[in-house]
Amino acid sequence: MALTVYVVSDSLGETAELVVRGAAIQFNGGGGPLDVVRVPHVIDEDAIRHAVDAATKKTPALIVFTLVRPELRAYLSRIAGEVGIPHVDLLGPVLDALHLMLGREPQGVPGLVHRLDRDYFARVEAIEFAVKYDDGKDPGGVPLADIVLLGVSRTSKTPVSLYLANHRLKVANIPLVPEVPPPQEVMGPAKRKCVGLVIDPDLLMPIRRQRLRTLGLSSSAQYATRDRILQELDYAWQVFADVGCPVIDVSNHAVEETASKILEIFQGEAV
Repeated sequence: MALTVYVVSDSLGETAELVVRGAAIQFNGGGGPLDVVRVPHVIDEDAIRHAVDAATKKTPALIVFTLVRPELRAYLSRIAGEVGIPHVDLLGPVLDALHLMLGREPQGVPGLVHRLDRDYFARVEAIEFAVKYDDGKDPGGVPLADIVLLGVSRTSKTPVSLYLANHRLKVANIPLVPEVPPPQEVMGPAKRKCVGLVIDPDLLMPIRRQRLRTLGLSSSAQYATRDRILQELDYAWQVFADVGCPVIDVSNHAVEETASKILEIFQGEAV
């Protein structure tokens, strides 16, 4: 007869099932028929009783459980023991050992692993978005973005975008150049998502000169001249006025400070 393993969890039970199947492989490729039944989202004694009752109707049966609340672990162990069903606590011993070593109480909140996973993947998705829609590569990202940064070259648009991505915000950034009109997407409903970035021209000149040297170009190119920078900044202010967006001066500010100001602007809004 098939062994039925009831995986009882206060979350999804994925981890416990993987452990069970991983262990079963060690028995001649599976040790015979194995039926794994997940019992997820178990958060009270009633749900535990139902799981144990179901297990009593199967022979042979084993209960493997991952429950973060110690009172529920103790309850399951007690009633499973009373009816003679073998049971294995996968999480309890590890929690107890960490409690002793760290000197802190566990939170006892089910599903934290999956919350962390969701948070991690949301950050990865936001970072990929920032890279894909960096420097105006594809204006199609503007309507999809949570925040749109506008500014002339070297106003920290890219590093600020990536910093905000670590807050799970999808950020597109658009360079402003007098010879190239901003994409029409910026003038639509996305206006409310836009933030302008400006910088003192005397600070921008050496930044641009260094950029030219890094590229192996002459630092005297028009890109780094004061007249050109003033022209670009004047144009940027015109765009900001047309869009009606808030403007942040990034002069002498770290990326973190600029990002913090942007977060303050959108605080309380559905970005």
